[in-house]
Amino acid sequence: MKKYGFLFLVMVLSVITGCSKSSNDDPAPTKIDKSANLLGTGDSAHDILSNDTFDKLLIEAAYVQDFRPTEEAMDNFVTFLKERTFKQDVEVLYRELNSPNETDLTLQELADFEEENRLEYNNGGTLAIYIYFADAPSEDDEEEEGLVTLGAVYRNTSMVIYEKTVRELAGQSSQITDADVETATLNHEFGHLFGLVDLGTAQVNDHQDPDAINHCNVPGCLMRAELLFGGGLMSMLESRVSKGLVMAPGLGDECILDLQNNGGR
Repeated sequence: MKKYGFLFLVMVLSVITGCSKSSNDDPAPTKIDKSANLLGTGDSAHDILSNDTFDKLLIEAAYVQDFRPTEEAMDNFVTFLKERTFKQDVEVLYRELNSPNETDLTLQELADFEEENRLEYNNGGTLAIYIYFADAPSEDDEEEEGLVTLGAVYRNTSMVIYEKTVRELAGQSSQITDADVETATLNHEFGHLFGLVDLGTAQVNDHQDPDAINHCNVPGCLMRAELLFGGGLMSMLESRVSKGLVMAPGLGDECILDLQNNGGR
């Protein structure tokens, strides 16, 4: 009986040891390398514009409930990307997030919120972009002076659209829609991710506004500084309506030349 008892104990220990070994052999979770998406604004301009390293753009459109961007604006935005880059594979993934419950937002708060919630990062031939549509305005707004911010970029693949502000602004006009303001703001801010003006994409000819760094001095260009703020953008859009022009302004010749010189169209 003692012999059998000893053999049984050995068998039990073998089973336990075998299970432990199998557990230790399980592959560890793959750690996401975020470093390529945590660079300065404009640092990925060439990668966005060309197909040298990445041939696909993946747009992670994160939004607070009830502040999802319009389909019209996002379609216009994707068309803009395909017109100015060599990326013809552009995918948009929508993600609804809980509100951070802030009365206004600093860029640091936005970066922290992104760190907690962003899912998509560069992977293989795919370059990932994160766009957050916020339910709160920028902390830099000066509403009493009519200065409200519509969007901002804060990393090489990160930007925010102050959607609450966009909608309030569009609501002040019977001619301008949410989609109109969204389109112009998306395209303008992404122009900075393209590296315009002299923000990662060098100027072929000097056309930077001396009074507004990283903005264009060519009349009517998408990268004019007035598109940063509500009043300036609305004036430009209303002027275009009165002239029967396409609602969202396009890039001026100098900005297009810069993009072409850095791998874009």
